[in-house]
Amino acid sequence: MINNTQKHYQKIRKILIIVLALNWAVALAKIIYGLNSRCFSMAADGFHSLSDGTSNLIGIIGIHFACQPIDQDHPYGHKKYETLFSLGIAAMLFLVSFNLLKQGWQRLQHPISFQADLGSFMVMLITLAINIYVMRYEYGKGKALKSDILVSDSLHTRADIFTSITVIISLIVTKLGFPLIDPIVTILISLFIGYAAFQIAKQSSDVLCDAAVFLDDQKVRDIVLKTKGVFACHKIRSRGRIDDIHIDLHVQVDPSMHIDNAHKISYHIEEAIKSTIPGITDVVVHMEPFD
Repeated sequence: MINNTQKHYQKIRKILIIVLALNWAVALAKIIYGLNSRCFSMAADGFHSLSDGTSNLIGIIGIHFACQPIDQDHPYGHKKYETLFSLGIAAMLFLVSFNLLKQGWQRLQHPISFQADLGSFMVMLITLAINIYVMRYEYGKGKALKSDILVSDSLHTRADIFTSITVIISLIVTKLGFPLIDPIVTILISLFIGYAAFQIAKQSSDVLCDAAVFLDDQKVRDIVLKTKGVFACHKIRSRGRIDDIHIDLHVQVDPSMHIDNAHKISYHIEEAIKSTIPGITDVVVHMEPFD
């Protein structure tokens, strides 16, 4: 029987498969036309587009592990596998950034000219439009489904968009007789891609290292203090992904309260927090006597 978590990851897997097919179609179009027309920058951009397909495969593998049900060895589930594989996409982005930076510097030192025709412009513009659609579609679905993989992969596609824009600029400036603009723009885009990779790596490492989730502690405290019998609430801590937040907190009650009533209060607090704040999947309440 398929649970809600597995259904959630099945949606993500389907999106990744669609994006994978589109990315490979774009890559093949650039490579075939670039090699036939001897426009090597277009062919290089096509091979770069293949890396988008590779990141899609990384995402599909990550989703396979993340959707596994809770077991004895993983009582908190396997969702962090999605975050772990996002680091793989960040690593690929760093590699793309380095290669573009290196390529831009080499072209700056040794300018390369090539022939640009109408066909090359058409191929680049059509594939650019497809990439923009893919990026917006994947990013929107990633935010809606709160998927690290989809958001990270959409940023990888965005990097491909900017490299495609670089090739289009190269085609234009070659026609105008200004070949040095191409390597300068390439270097700037490589820095932008490197920054996107840094953002993904930081976000993923924060989750894996149990950094505090961006959460309004006062909102949590207000929910707890509305519970009858609670005198104080403190030591609120949080960790996890935005769709799998774990919270633990300390609650002070009447020292003479019976354990049954304290347990009821604890259960009520857990349900109230989960139903009020989206993304919270686990709440641990530590009861203390009020002094």
